[in-house]
Amino acid sequence: MNPKRWLFSALALLTLLRLWMTGCMELAPDESYYYLWSQHPDVCYFSKGPGVAAAIRIGTDLLGPTERGVRLLSPLLSLGTSLLMFLMARRLFSEQIAVWTALAMNFLPILQVGSVVMTIDPLSIFFWTAAMFTFWLALEKSHPEEGADLGAGWSFWWLATGALIGTGFLCKWTNAMQLVSILAVLLSGRRLRRHFFQPGFWLMVLVFLIFLLPPLLWNSQHQWITFEHLTHRGGLNEPFRIHIGEPFAFLGAHAGVYSPLLFIALLMTLWREIPRAKDHFKPRFLLAFSLPLLLLYFLLSFKKAGEANWTAPALVSAGILATADWYERARHSAGVRRFLGIGLGLGLVLSILVMNIDLLRTAGLPYPYKRDPTTRLRGWQTAAEAVEKVRAEREKDLGAPLFLIANGRGVASSVGFYLKDKRMEGPGHPPIYTPESQAIEDQFAFWPKYDQFVAFKPGQRPADSLFTEEGGYNPFHGRSALFISDSDDSAPSAITGGFEKAELIACFDLERRGWRVRQIRIFECTNYHSRSL
Repeated sequence: MNPKRWLFSALALLTLLRLWMTGCMELAPDESYYYLWSQHPDVCYFSKGPGVAAAIRIGTDLLGPTERGVRLLSPLLSLGTSLLMFLMARRLFSEQIAVWTALAMNFLPILQVGSVVMTIDPLSIFFWTAAMFTFWLALEKSHPEEGADLGAGWSFWWLATGALIGTGFLCKWTNAMQLVSILAVLLSGRRLRRHFFQPGFWLMVLVFLIFLLPPLLWNSQHQWITFEHLTHRGGLNEPFRIHIGEPFAFLGAHAGVYSPLLFIALLMTLWREIPRAKDHFKPRFLLAFSLPLLLLYFLLSFKKAGEANWTAPALVSAGILATADWYERARHSAGVRRFLGIGLGLGLVLSILVMNIDLLRTAGLPYPYKRDPTTRLRGWQTAAEAVEKVRAEREKDLGAPLFLIANGRGVASSVGFYLKDKRMEGPGHPPIYTPESQAIEDQFAFWPKYDQFVAFKPGQRPADSLFTEEGGYNPFHGRSALFISDSDDSAPSAITGGFEKAELIACFDLERRGWRVRQIRIFECTNYHSRSL
């Protein structure tokens, strides 16, 4: 079979397998959290743009509010990324290199996770790859000569590039770094700098600014909370101190999620190709779309190591370049072929394990769940069933409905997703609340809360409700609730200070293969009266 047809057949089968797998695992807390976003459409959210919420809304509108509905687009985006990398590598190098590029990328553990679960990363990587490809096409199709008329450097692909960068930006803010990459490419040559005097480049920037405007307007109306969150997340609000061990943790995390030998091969390619980029445009172009992002997070790691997935978009161009580099070396060296074969094999093994670490336990290796990242995808349906059972029993005894509060957004989102009877207390309410707080800590702060006062309609004064000088009342006043926690701690002050009494009434362990996955504690909170400020 022709290598290209073999690749396409493999990708088709792999995509079908991933689509099947999307329904075989419970949602991670982040996925359940983003699902709640999709039920509250907006132009921006607490920490991110609307991209992931829109993707989940598409999937759940088609397949319903199920695991497979939430994750529907993830395998399809991964397939699209693989095909775009194939097209890019074929255009720059050859069809053989393109086949190996698309194949090798699917051996990386980090991409396996992003091909099944729905987070911002599959969206970010897809739009990053698409924008890089259309930018290459824009350069190909527009060749402004010295002294050319305005418009000689025009191509539709400039507009497409701006729109793709903008769409990627609405999925993950990191995608705006592609503008830095484009500037680096255009500044790298005299002929390329002529694009600054042509409409294509500036129309691309204008299109991107159109996508930038909604998040800016939203943040201007919400205390610039996203910027505050990003500053805190990156540790930029703390005094600068160099932690010499953090860069090694940064590199170690990347070696784990990219597969150790393949990560080493990638670093060796960067080391070899950086000097060549001065005289060769293709490596210069590809490095421009990887080095700025890699260097940014590597430098930040001297303060605090970031997550390995933060640099994932840089993998696209670096991966194409590494495949081209090692393909030529492998043609002339059996040792290189063995090294790459072992690297790909190790990547495949790690990719399988990262999707099901229970395979280690089946083999007799006692790998603890507290060190297992897939633990986040386990036990939430059982927890929701237990919560509903306790709620039904207590409501029968009390003769009154109980509302639900969780100790954080992860538990609130995950348990809330799997509740059979979600019982929304009103339009726009989440099924489970988080504790009342004056701080804006997550998206729950922007949705209706149990500590908010409600203005009653003119002429209507609800009986037996707490009134305020503003003419409002709290519909939760005097009601009781269940507080759900996955922590070993007692109920926090936000709960004990807002209720007459908070008493632990249930505690159960969620176990798998004899190991405790997590513990769920349920407190009965009596007579809500709101906290004293």
